[in-house]
Formats: sequence, C-alpha cells, structure tokens
Amino acid sequence: MAGHSKWANIQHRKGRQDAARSKLFSKLAKEITVAAKMGDPDPDKNPRLRLAVKEAKSNSVPKDVIDRAIKKSQGGDAENYEEIRYEGYGPNGVAIIVEAMTDNRNRTASTVRSTFGKHGGNLGETGSVSFMFDRKGQVSYPATVGDADTVMMAAIEAGAEDVESGDEEHIIWCADTDLNDVSTALEAELGESDSTKLVWRPTTTTELGLEDAQKLMKLIEALEDDDDVQNVTSNFEISDEVMAQLAG
Repeated sequence: MAGHSKWANIQHRKGRQDAARSKLFSKLAKEITVAAKMGDPDPDKNPRLRLAVKEAKSNSVPKDVIDRAIKKSQGGDAENYEEIRYEGYGPNGVAIIVEAMTDNRNRTASTVRSTFGKHGGNLGETGSVSFMFDRKGQVSYPATVGDADTVMMAAIEAGAEDVESGDEEHIIWCADTDLNDVSTALEAELGESDSTKLVWRPTTTTELGLEDAQKLMKLIEALEDDDDVQNVTSNFEISDEVMAQLAG
C-alpha cells in the first residue's frame, strides 16, 4: 500500500497546484480588469495595464483570458473593486503586508482579521509594519540569460538601482515609479522577463526557527487562499537547514 499512498499524495499535491493555478489566474485577471477600468484599455497607453498583462503572460495566463478581462472592464457590469492594504504581525513578530481588491470592504476586513487570529497573528493599524519595507519595482530573469556582469551592465543602462544574481535567477530592483521604463529597456536588451511587478522589499528581516516557520507558512497560505487577497508579503528569513525541514 505504500506505493498507492505515495501516488495518492502526489495526486493530492497536483490537485492543490491546479487549484492554486486557477486562483492565480483569477487574481491576475482581476488586476487586468481594474487596471483597464482605471485607465486606457490599450496596454501601450496604460503603464499599469501593460505591467498587469506582462505579469499574466509570464504566469502562462491564456490570451483569451487576458482579452476577456480587458473587455470586461469596458462593460457596465464590471465590479467596482476597492484596493485596500492590511498590515499585521505573524509568529515571532514577523511583519506581514496583505494587499486586497474587494467589492465588500467589511467582508474582506473581517476575513483577514479572523485569519490572522486563527494562525497566531495580529492585524495592526495601517502603517504599523510598512515602515519596514520599501515599495520597489522587481524584474526577474533566469540565470541562463547571462552572467552577473552582463545583467548588471544591462540593469545600469536601464536605470535600475540594484541586482541580486544567484544560481537560478537574476533579480533586478528599481524605483517603483521607474518599473515600466526599466522593464521595457531590459526587455530590449535581455528579452522577455520571467516576472515584472511592484513589490514590498523588506529593509529589515526576522529569522524564524522551524516551529514559527511552519505557523507562518500556514498563515500565509490561508491569507493567499482568500479570493479578495492579491498579494501577501512578509519579512521573514529562514535558514537553509529549516527550509530543508519545511520541504521535507
């Protein structure tokens, strides 16, 4: 039965991945609809929409889903979403920023507060943790695009601020207001990126042991499972040893 059990676990994991993929597609489509509704439905004339479409494509969202999301923004039945940011603390005082898009502020606030409470966290006031982060533009490329020096030169030419090169990827950082211009310049030099988006970059981090890391992962998963939540960012740090235990 061991083999059967292993297969069942793999199937369960595959089911979770498919569900997560479907949820991600839905959230990316929502961002496209909101961006198109707030500005021009032409990505070339709307920087936010251009970035939303670019991020959707990098996550393999089908073209018809993207087109449908843009078209939906122009219809009279498009929902009016409000963008809200929640801030709070997780296990061991880890800072967490939750970005949501909702058509019902009370529902979302209640759910987010409840999720923090159920997983040993606390929802704080606006500004309670965001001072520990900088709002930045982030562009990611696979390591295969070139060596660290090549990517660094391209990033400097594009107007980026910083580059982190590792074994698997290059992460290029820039001012949040420069993301559209920097990503366009990088694309001309290095080709399509793996990801282009606005993020919260921690300026200070909190290291977690195994028990707190497990609790935090459950909290983040529960928050991300909420259809109203678009992004969850935290300033935790985990050692390779603890990461290996988590993966196991």
